Amino acid sequence: MIMNPEQLITGWVKEAVFKLYGADAQDKLIQTQATRKEFEGDITAVAFPLAKISGKSPEITASEIGSYLKDEYPQVESFNVVKGFLNIKLSGAYWLEAFKIISSSPDWGQLPASGKSVMVEFSSPNTNKPLHLGHIRNNLLGWSVARLLEANGHNVIKVNLVNDRGIHICKSMLAWKLLSGSETPYNSGLKGDHLVGKYYVAFNNLLREEVAELVAKGMEKDEAEKSAPIMKEAQQMLVKWEQGDPDVVALWKTMNGWVYEGFDQTYSRLGVSFDKTYYESKTYLLGKALVQEGLSKGVFYRKDDGSVWCDLTNDGLDEKLLLRTDGTSVYMTQDLGTAHQRFSEYSLDDHIYVVGNEQNYHFQVLKLLLRKLGFGWADNIYHLSYGMVELPEGKMKSREGTVVDADDLISSMVNTAKETSLELGKLEDMADNEKENLFEILGLGALKYFIIKVDPKKTMLFDPKESIDFNGNTGPFIQYTHARIRSILRKAALQGLEGKITDSAFNEKEREIIKILNAFPEKIQEGGKEHSPAVVANYAYELAREFNQYYHEVSILKEENKDLLLQRLVLIDSISGVLRKAMGILGIELPERM
Repeated sequence: MIMNPEQLITGWVKEAVFKLYGADAQDKLIQTQATRKEFEGDITAVAFPLAKISGKSPEITASEIGSYLKDEYPQVESFNVVKGFLNIKLSGAYWLEAFKIISSSPDWGQLPASGKSVMVEFSSPNTNKPLHLGHIRNNLLGWSVARLLEANGHNVIKVNLVNDRGIHICKSMLAWKLLSGSETPYNSGLKGDHLVGKYYVAFNNLLREEVAELVAKGMEKDEAEKSAPIMKEAQQMLVKWEQGDPDVVALWKTMNGWVYEGFDQTYSRLGVSFDKTYYESKTYLLGKALVQEGLSKGVFYRKDDGSVWCDLTNDGLDEKLLLRTDGTSVYMTQDLGTAHQRFSEYSLDDHIYVVGNEQNYHFQVLKLLLRKLGFGWADNIYHLSYGMVELPEGKMKSREGTVVDADDLISSMVNTAKETSLELGKLEDMADNEKENLFEILGLGALKYFIIKVDPKKTMLFDPKESIDFNGNTGPFIQYTHARIRSILRKAALQGLEGKITDSAFNEKEREIIKILNAFPEKIQEGGKEHSPAVVANYAYELAREFNQYYHEVSILKEENKDLLLQRLVLIDSISGVLRKAMGILGIELPERM
């Protein structure tokens, strides 16, 4: 792999300072960055900190260092100085050598094995409702973070924790028992997770009615929500489940089975999979055991009503409930047990939880409790806190049934891709099954890219119409760019032309493309450090945009200089290869034809 040009020039500048001024410059004094597009050059070195060593003005210091580099290194083609900023332009020979390495490296962008093992938990659905738009962001973010960390050379274990027990699960079960008339996915035609979600909404409708009646009789709303008969019945069902009541457990297994079938269909369509799935029903007892251990150590304490707590007020937090009065556990309990189980099963260097930012406090408490229990690996836990997905009409509320269903959204995106593609009228010679496959690729590509291109930490507004646009920073734009490149290469092959590097001189636009290709490993590393696939997404867009400008300026197959034509075929083939790798990290397929 050719050295990062910024690192290369940093070393050269350090040498120049020593040779010119007899001083060994500290690394922090040598600042380099990519040259801004409005100036000529590839890398810019900042001379202001070095002027303290030279004893001269920043402009003179920059000029002297530039002259030294130009004399000593043939890779430096030219330099210019702008107010103490030294802009260095690297030679065509340097970029040709870089291009040879890029084009001959099938794993370009993949970083060497790090020896680190990283677990990424994502999805983590509840079995009381289908996946929705918020889950889509979670799944796409978790999947692409895992792929990005793999590209950084880490051993990655992708896991899912299914929240398959708890009061919310009992709500769906109770409503189904009261209202369903034995409705199933098989006699209703409803997908299993949709059917169960229907009864979760039905429970909350019944609860709302009962609360309204109690409030009308003079009870405060908060008390009414706790005292409503249907809520008490759901809580009693949870106690029976934890006691192993055979009827409750049988219903729980049946309804969860319906949900898993539905989830698997959605995961398959999204292209998401897991190396291991954990179930809260199997891990909450591990958490209860840790709570007992914490009680014996005096880390936790029991109140008079039998509930178990941890006092975190001295840590600037509050008191945290771990076991309810009736002995049932809370989310924190099972998260303690699950974390302990995973670090016992795997030699993990890092454990990343992909969970929305509304759970920031939860993970702050989780790490603190684990440290108090004496687990040093608690510091290896990282909460990848991402922003919510909002719609033009506002936030979603699952208990009110106002969410954007994941399956409906995927189908809608595929249908929109179909309509848009047919309007362009370029698919006449494509078989029907090939068209349908293309529409699926485009619809999912639009959805995935639009969500992933946003920095995870930011709340995002999802606009389906904007995401499917074939122009601008969208998935279909990058997919169309790739298809355009493959079309050129197919036409070249029909003419008997095969790309090869001929040492022809590059024009400025080609140099710019090579610079972007050369930066791919750095973007992989940057995205990995930031846990942000958005870095790779926007890199792919930059590369696709640069190619399209080049395509409109240069008629590749009409080039009369055959050596130059053949070298350009290698260049565009390299572009398509890097686009496939970058978009592959995001879980986005690039079609050969559009």
